[in-house]
Formats: sequence, structure tokens, C-alpha cells
Amino acid sequence: MNLKQLEYFVAIAEEQQITAAARRLHISQPPLSYELATLERELGCTLVKRGPRRATLTSAGALLYERALSVLALVRATEREVSAFGKGLAGTLSIGMISSCGGMVPTDEMQAFRDDYPDVSFEVHEGNTFQVLEMLERGIIDVGVVRTPFKADGLAWRLADPEPLAVVMPAELSVGDGSSVTVEELADQPLVLYRRFEPAVRQAFADRAVPLFVACLNDDARTTFSWARHGMGIGLLPLTALAGADATDLVVRTLDCEELDTRQAVVWNPRRHLSPLAARFVEHFPATDANEAGASVDVEQVAPRA
Repeated sequence: MNLKQLEYFVAIAEEQQITAAARRLHISQPPLSYELATLERELGCTLVKRGPRRATLTSAGALLYERALSVLALVRATEREVSAFGKGLAGTLSIGMISSCGGMVPTDEMQAFRDDYPDVSFEVHEGNTFQVLEMLERGIIDVGVVRTPFKADGLAWRLADPEPLAVVMPAELSVGDGSSVTVEELADQPLVLYRRFEPAVRQAFADRAVPLFVACLNDDARTTFSWARHGMGIGLLPLTALAGADATDLVVRTLDCEELDTRQAVVWNPRRHLSPLAARFVEHFPATDANEAGASVDVEQVAPRA
């Protein structure tokens, strides 16, 4: 099994047709079919079921597809890392980002940096915090942008300023007045929130003896916003996650609960070489607190305010 075979197999898996995969790879169909047959023979199992119109993956094929994506991504990351030694501030920077970082990344400083170094390109991998940290551990990305709370054991990180949670409400569910909402005003209201935030939210409500009703748990700021916008509940999400969202038909206030404030963080693996591009990205992240030595730290224990 070699990298060419994995690239060919990924194309077949994604195109779901040998002919379409061959067009994508700019080769003819017979060599592609030959490489697939060779790969199946080497592994001793059928990877693709060929039908009259579609090629579908077997269980073994689905497993290989998942592994092949990781292997090919790691190869590209290795190429970038080695190339960075010679290129300095040029080349490609691979960044893992969560969906709720849109209000902070890219920064004005990063845009100025892009103007100064026009040969730099960015490769963005999106996912939730757990997925971004996994990509960082596997070497698929150079740096990650995540949000507290998260486990930072063995990582180096820089934290941005704390930001309050936004309370996003359809008009018919609006509570409070002024610019903020208290936990008490959310008693028994149908709340929509991150699954990762649930323990902290439950603790904050319990500390105040306020009844809590969670109408929906999810893993993405966009889902929280969408459910609130469609009248399914009151969304709790980071304030910067609203950047670029059309909230004109919603009531938006901040949550007056300091222990639920959250912070964005740029993280990297101190055991791997940090390329000049990645180092410059870290420098331009608007941080107010840092652990650049990469000591074992649980960011959930970091004080909410510096």
C-alpha cells in the first residue's frame, strides 16, 4: 500500500464512481481500476462494491477511507513543516478553528500580516473543540483556535480576554430588560446550549437555586443560533459567535454571570517544531494570558479574568 493508492482510493470513495474519480485524478479509468484491484489484493478484502451507477464502500472500505484521510493530511502537514525551514515567512499555515471564533479570527493584525507577506496561504480545518485538539495531536494542523473550557494537558496556549455568553431570544421568549440578563431571569426558560457548557451552566443555576430547563443540547454555535431564531428556545452562545449572523429579528443581551464567561485560545504542540508562519500567527493572536511552556494545565481551572 502506497500514498498513490490511498489518493486514488479516496477519490473513488468521494466520487462514488470509478469514471468520475478518474476524471478528478486526470487519469484514464483502467489504471485506476488496476490500482484499486491491487490494493484489495494486498489487503485481502473487498473495499468497494461496484454497481451499475455507483461504487459504494464496504465496511473495510469505510475504515480505510477514514485512515487514508488522516494519513494524507499528515503527509501534507509534514511537507509544510519541513518546507517551512527553508521558506521562512512563506508557504501554507494550517489552522484548526471552531465555529464560534468568527468574531476574532482573522484579526486586523493578521490581515496586515497577509498584506506584508502575500505569498502566505491558509488552510483551515473546521470542527468543534475536541476535533481541533485531536487534529493538533495528530499533527494535521499547525495551530488550533479553541474555546474554554478544554483540557490543555501537554499543550502551549495563549488566552484571549474573557467574553460573556450572549442570550439570544425570539421576541416571544424575551426576558429581562436593558443590556443584560441574570441567571434568575432564565429560571424555567427553554434554553439551547453547547453540550460542553452544560456542566458549568448547571452548576451556576444550582449555586443560585434557580430551576433549569435545557430544551436542546448541541455541539455548534450555529445550531444554537438557528434553534433560537426558529423560536425553539433561548440560545446561550459566546458573544463573538454572533459576528456576521443576522440577528435583526432576535433580542440579544449578555448573560450577567461571570463564572460562565468564556475565552478563546490559540493552542499548539510544544513538542513539535513551530514554523515561522505558525509562530507569527501565535504572536498576532489577541492574548492576555499565556502558558507558552506547555505545562500540564486544565484550562477549566484558569481564572475567568486575568
